[in-house]
Amino acid sequence: MEYELNHLNQPVGPIVRDWKTPPHPMRETMDGRFCRLEPLDPMRHAESLYAANALDVGGRTWTYLPYGPFETLANYRTWIEQYCCGSDPLFYAIVDLAKGEAVGVASYLRINPSIGSIEVGHINYSPLLQRTPAATEAMYLMMARAFDLGYRRYEWKCNALNAPSRAAAQRLGLSFEGVFRQATIVKGRNRDTAWYAAIEHEWPAIKGAFLQWLSPSNFDERGKQRSRLSVLTAPILKQRG
Repeated sequence: MEYELNHLNQPVGPIVRDWKTPPHPMRETMDGRFCRLEPLDPMRHAESLYAANALDVGGRTWTYLPYGPFETLANYRTWIEQYCCGSDPLFYAIVDLAKGEAVGVASYLRINPSIGSIEVGHINYSPLLQRTPAATEAMYLMMARAFDLGYRRYEWKCNALNAPSRAAAQRLGLSFEGVFRQATIVKGRNRDTAWYAAIEHEWPAIKGAFLQWLSPSNFDERGKQRSRLSVLTAPILKQRG
């Protein structure tokens, strides 16, 4: 950890220079090659999202989320209307450009411009989105927007028992920072929360890894990746866990 010594010979953090408070993210579309992120709209996106989520017959994608699964489209649309149309959390529908339909959601949350911190969460990928280039590109678009706006810390938090989410965070270049024990209660059960983050000094290297992975040259004629993103981001990670 970098530090300086003050006049009392005590270690203190370095002064943050040449940094300005970033704006709050706007409800704006983010465009990629494989997907488009649109501000979540209950009338526009609920039906396709509900149908895509229904392909997860066992409901595995909802296990670690504090809500869901939803029994009916009406219930799902009502939930979106009540909880997903504000500015924090700021929800996006992930639209697969090849299908022309919303197949997943993600959000910014705990947005704190005064200290330059922002979190990504509420990630729910339907079976139509999982393990696709669009799934990765959606995370790239959200991270890029945050750092382009001037945020200095990009966070990812998940249930410490959610092994796929923990692996995904590190694959995307976010370093492990520890586990908060008994952090909250979700669906009546204790949740220890694992923390991951990337900071602005790491972003250029992470961005380079994303762009290399997303490049058309990284996929063969069958669409199979040549280089794994986890291999490209591994040298960037400060700690694994």
